[in-house]
Formats: sequence, structure tokens, C-alpha cells
Amino acid sequence: MRRVAAACATIGALACGVAVAAATDSFAAARERMVRDDIAAAGVTDPRVLESMRITPRHEFVPVAQRAKAYLDMALPIGEAQTISGPLVVAVMTEQLRPQPGDRVLEIGTGSGYQAAVLAPLVKTVYSIEIEKPLADKAARTLDRLGHDNVVTKAGDGFQGWPEHAPFDGIIVTCSPEDVPQPLLDQLADGGRMVIPVGERFEQRLVRITRRGAELVRETIEPTLFVPMTGVAEESRRLQPDGGRPSVRNGGFEDLIEGGTLPTAWYYGRQCEVVGEGAGQGSRTLRFHNSEPGRPAQIFQGFAVDGTKVERLRVRAKVCGSGVIAGRTPDERPCFAVRFLDADRRRSSTAIVGPWSGDFDWSDVDDRIDVPPWAREGSLMIGMAGATGTFEVDAVGLEGELR
Repeated sequence: MRRVAAACATIGALACGVAVAAATDSFAAARERMVRDDIAAAGVTDPRVLESMRITPRHEFVPVAQRAKAYLDMALPIGEAQTISGPLVVAVMTEQLRPQPGDRVLEIGTGSGYQAAVLAPLVKTVYSIEIEKPLADKAARTLDRLGHDNVVTKAGDGFQGWPEHAPFDGIIVTCSPEDVPQPLLDQLADGGRMVIPVGERFEQRLVRITRRGAELVRETIEPTLFVPMTGVAEESRRLQPDGGRPSVRNGGFEDLIEGGTLPTAWYYGRQCEVVGEGAGQGSRTLRFHNSEPGRPAQIFQGFAVDGTKVERLRVRAKVCGSGVIAGRTPDERPCFAVRFLDADRRRSSTAIVGPWSGDFDWSDVDDRIDVPPWAREGSLMIGMAGATGTFEVDAVGLEGELR
């Protein structure tokens, strides 16, 4: 366990704590672009959260080999089969937690320590638990080095929370159980907020739970995908994915999150919307539109795939486009990108279906891609890949062909 005195309760105080990193920070411009283009432009408005994202050096929390990608809006591997969440996800979760200067916050899943570092200037104290001891130890060293003296860390199973420090004004969970652990609900203070991804391994929703006396008010924020909560949470998971039968859910975009316009099962949608006119099949379709070359317009879905059982994936869909022009390079054109990962999320490869450009009416896509034998999970990205114009997709299907 790492115990330290409370400090850095404000943004101004944190500025002193990161002075050493800032003095030689060659990433400041990239971080400013990230906040402006990837976070604020996506709808995060809390000025305290934006400032914390602006001054927290994400490159200090990723492996040296990944630092060139530190300020891109993407998850990155950090070892022990874990990842650091994309910056927008961190900002959204932080804003949804509604952190206040006097709050005591529990984080489940320290990972690299980046989320704790973003929270540190916004609250009084952060208590953070990481089940993988090598990650917990490394995160503690990084947080110490950067001067985050109001973060307390330990290695352990976050399913049980941290009862000796409860109750907490906020609980933020950066890994996904199937259901919300009861010990965490028990440790949430009256008026406290919990932000947590819950659901099946590859179909999750980010929710906020607010305690109002004996009542727990639950709100769905958006579809999402996090690494699973290991330990007790994973051992008690009722629904396990079948890597021998990869598939896409809600490929027709007919089902929407309650009260919203986002499709269920898909996550991290950028510059896209479900529309009800001109569908390629059924009553709805997914439309992407981008007017700035290079800006992301995309959506994702994860799936299980066992490369020892599945030799190829058959990818089917309907697509149409209007005024589609390549972005900053000829390769930046609408496509489907299937990324395969091994069991430790260290090895990966990507296969592309497409790309497309120009003006074209609804046409059928039917392609096959090889599955590496080492693959154990995959993600399907559909989007414009930096192109400008309008691109529509419908009737997306994924089918495994066995070895």
C-alpha cells in the first residue's frame, strides 16, 4: 500500500506537482490538440475536467514504445493484458463522476495510473486499487514521481472495494464486471456517484449510479467496451463469449440506447448518427459525416474469435456514399477495419475491407479475411478513416468459417 498526505486539492496546486514533467514537456502542443479536437469537440464541457486533461502528461503513463500515440484518442497496451483507456473515455467518465474539491474517490482498476492522475487535482483524495501487482507498483512509482501526493494505491481485488476508507463520495470503475458489485454499492456515500461499465464481455454500457438515501438511481451514459474486471467478478460471470462463433450484434442499427440516438452493442461512435430515412435494409441506417480531413468519424464493436477454431471471417454489409473524398492521404477513405488481438492483448494485426470513395448508391459488401491462429478477440471499426463527405452503412454481418 502507498499512503501519503492529502495535497493538490486544486488545479493550481497540481501545477506545482507536475512542474518537473512540464519543464521538459515536448508533448504540450499534442496534448492541447487532444483536448480541443478529441475531448471538447466531442461534448465534454466541464472546465475543471478539461484543464486536468490539459495538464496531465499521458505520455508518462504509457510504455516508451507507445509514446508517439499517447495523445491520440485510442486505448494503448500497458502490459499484464491491460490497456490505458482513450483520453475521451477518461474525460467522459471523469465529467460524469461530477468530482468536487472535497470528495474522497475510490478507483477500481489503477492500470497505468492515468485516470487517478486526472482525478487528483479535482478531488481531495483518490484511493485506487489494481489487481495486477506489477501494474499497481509501476503506477505508484509514476504517480509519486509526478507529485500526485493525494493518491493512495494498493494491489488487490477491487470487487470488495476498500471498506476501511468508506464511504466514498465517488467511485469510478475502469474495468467491466457483468453486474455492479454489491460491496461497491455498500461503500457509496449518500449523494455519492458511481461511474462503471457493466454487461457482457463484448457488449457493455457505461452507467452512473447515484445514491439518494436507500434509493439507487441508475442512468445509462453510452455504450462502451472495457477490459473485464478479473478476480471474483470474472469467476462469477454467467455469460461467457464463444470464440468459435464470432458475430456482430445490432448490425442493422435498429436497436437504440433507451432515450437516445446511439445504437446498442456499438461503442465510441464519433460523428455518426442513426437515421430513419433511406435505409439500405430495415427502417434505420448508420450515417457518418465529416467535413475536416483527418478527423475521426467511426464506430466500433468488439467480438470474441478463437483463431485455433476460425480460419476466416466473412464480412457482409450494405454501404453508400456521397461526396466522399480522401482525407490527408489517399489511404484515408471509408473502410471496415478488423483488428485481431491475442489473449494478452500484446500481439495484433489489422485487415481492411474497402475502401470506398466518390458517390455511390447502396451496394453489397461480401468479403473474407483470414484469422491469425493466435487471435482470441477482435474489434470491428467502421468509419471514414479521415475522409470527408457522407458514408452510410447498414446490414452489417460477421460470420466465422471454421478451420
